[in-house]
Amino acid sequence: MATEEEWQEARARFVEFEGGRGTDGDRSAASVATERDIGPLAAEFVGLSHDLFAVPPETGVVGVLERVVHRATSIVPTAAMVSVTLREADGTFHTPAETDPLATRADGIQYATGEGPCVEATASSSSGFTVSTDLAHDDRYPRFGPRVVELGMGAVCSTGMFPGGDPPRLGALNYYFRDADGFADVDQDAMLILASYAAVALHAARGVEAERLRTVQLTEALMSRDVIGQAKGILMERRGADADEAFDILRRASQDLNVKIRDIAHTIASRRAEL
Repeated sequence: MATEEEWQEARARFVEFEGGRGTDGDRSAASVATERDIGPLAAEFVGLSHDLFAVPPETGVVGVLERVVHRATSIVPTAAMVSVTLREADGTFHTPAETDPLATRADGIQYATGEGPCVEATASSSSGFTVSTDLAHDDRYPRFGPRVVELGMGAVCSTGMFPGGDPPRLGALNYYFRDADGFADVDQDAMLILASYAAVALHAARGVEAERLRTVQLTEALMSRDVIGQAKGILMERRGADADEAFDILRRASQDLNVKIRDIAHTIASRRAEL
């Protein structure tokens, strides 16, 4: 794991690299050399980008967030465990990804009591970064704090996703520490950047899932229309009914049997020879 001194050197090299760019996009020899070694901070986020691109599409939102929390343990190595809180449209919370099942238990205490950094970090009125370095004696969390201390955690911080903006945030990244010493050398800037990465990745994954759902629904609708059309044709042929009368037969059968019209139609189409 990189030391705090290495992080600071990396940030300085990154600034030097950016400063070495010419006004027309050209780079000096020094900046090109710096690009080859931009240090552990940039390397972690490059690694995260690779991780996110490699997430199998079928794993969806959970797959993305699992990569985020595991990368977070490298960016904040002193954290005992990391989790993601998601805030649903109805204001409820859940934990879809964590590095330790104990984190889900700790998050659940926040949700049940309505207290804790992750609850505050998702609120639009907050700064997006909330920390408690002494959970045993934090007056803000009289119900949450002592119960998490019993789980072996003495400090916790949460970063909202996104860190800014008026609407309630998508959720938060939560970092639990055994004691305040673990939080002492934490790079808050790196936490905020990671939260932004996570929010963008989460938004994109949700978009992909929504599009996949729309595609499935459209496919099912087309298949249903096709099989209903087949059943109507069979009834028109066998009963001498017109299209409206055939559909009315299907509708009445669906109501009488409490079975979807699509399923009635599929049965008729598949057992045509028996009718």
